[in-house]
Amino acid sequence: MIESVIAELGPWNWIVLGCVLLALEIVAPGFFLLWIGLAAVVVGAFSLFPGVFSFLLWDASWWVWETQVLVFLVLSVLFAYAGSRLMRPKKGDSDQPLLNRRGEQLIGRTATLTEPIANGRGRIRIGDTLWRVTGPDLPAGTQVRVNAVTAADLELVVEKV
Repeated sequence: MIESVIAELGPWNWIVLGCVLLALEIVAPGFFLLWIGLAAVVVGAFSLFPGVFSFLLWDASWWVWETQVLVFLVLSVLFAYAGSRLMRPKKGDSDQPLLNRRGEQLIGRTATLTEPIANGRGRIRIGDTLWRVTGPDLPAGTQVRVNAVTAADLELVVEKV
């Protein structure tokens, strides 16, 4: 059945498949179907224009539907990989490197302990947020400076000013 459909449509089946996939990319955006659709169009172009692509002939005995599907799959993977590399954001220096790192923004700031540090743990208020802190045991009301942030911005490491 597949062989008869491919034989009837010839190279146009790949072009139609590519156009359908490109249209689906518009409906469901995400830049994934784009690369697969382009791979189908390229396989169709190889098959449709044998004079331009003389190394891939539609009537060649080795250019059967199985070979076309294999070329389509390989091109799909290559185009998807190249597309992901192309669409990946550049790793450049940001003008605000600490934008989403609240804890790291506080390093160097001073604050007053709202709760004493007992057994290495206490609390300070910076702005409108109450932060958990770790450091040496100190009474409430002591001025402290933030030195570091523990993993996942859960606690600030402080020392007495």
